[in-house]
Amino acid sequence: MVELADNVAVVTGAARGQGRSHALALAAEGADIIAVDRCADIDSIPYPLATRADMDETVDMVKAAGRRVVPVVADVRDLGGLRSGVQEGVEELGDVGIVVANAGVVAIGRKDPLDVQLYRDIVDTNLNGVWHTIAATVPSMIRRGRGGSIILVSSMAGLVGRGGDGSAAMFAYTASKHGVVGLMRSAAHAYAEHSIRVNSVHPTGVISPMTANDYMMTAMQDNPSSLSGNLLPVPCVEPEDVTNAVVWLAGPKSRYVTGATLPVDAGHAVM
Repeated sequence: MVELADNVAVVTGAARGQGRSHALALAAEGADIIAVDRCADIDSIPYPLATRADMDETVDMVKAAGRRVVPVVADVRDLGGLRSGVQEGVEELGDVGIVVANAGVVAIGRKDPLDVQLYRDIVDTNLNGVWHTIAATVPSMIRRGRGGSIILVSSMAGLVGRGGDGSAAMFAYTASKHGVVGLMRSAAHAYAEHSIRVNSVHPTGVISPMTANDYMMTAMQDNPSSLSGNLLPVPCVEPEDVTNAVVWLAGPKSRYVTGATLPVDAGHAVM
């Protein structure tokens, strides 16, 4: 029996990687999907981002699972565009019950300590984009009147400072992922009266197009600390490992879990 029937889920960064994995698993549990992705590169980010072809593939896969899907090409850095896109999805599918704020970027290996544009792009995507996602979806969730679950995808870098190298890139990534925890805790308080739960998930390195590309593979080889620190004998986890946590937090088995920082990190954050 599916656990998420009669739910609409908004997933950002849904065109590929973890976002696609989350969207497909939520669809398999009965949710219809509003799939959000920028579908274009960001000049300062040193690896290719998702494309419209990636989004089309995600849409086809959700439909093959028997669920409805509305693709939204929007940049989470743009609150107005994101709100408009989510509203289009709501008009077609109904009000939102699940939100997965997954979109994010990283730039391991960029060593410039004064790269202001890179710092701003990472923080604007990873932190402001999460706030924008909350702001664009919560009114629909409250209007629905049945509570809901918001899952913010942070990182092990949202719990520890390991890997800091003084670069603008790593300062931005670690600060933004820590900031997601603050957003989560504040939102958990703000929306509890509406029976809306808010939690964050904290993966170690995940094998996905974000990491499995020429630039990132070279950068991680040149920065071995980025692949070290897991207590369990694995350098990275798979997208489905993070997805399993997301689906649990979205569903009824976690109905009284809110304000939690859930690591999926092979022990990376153990002190």
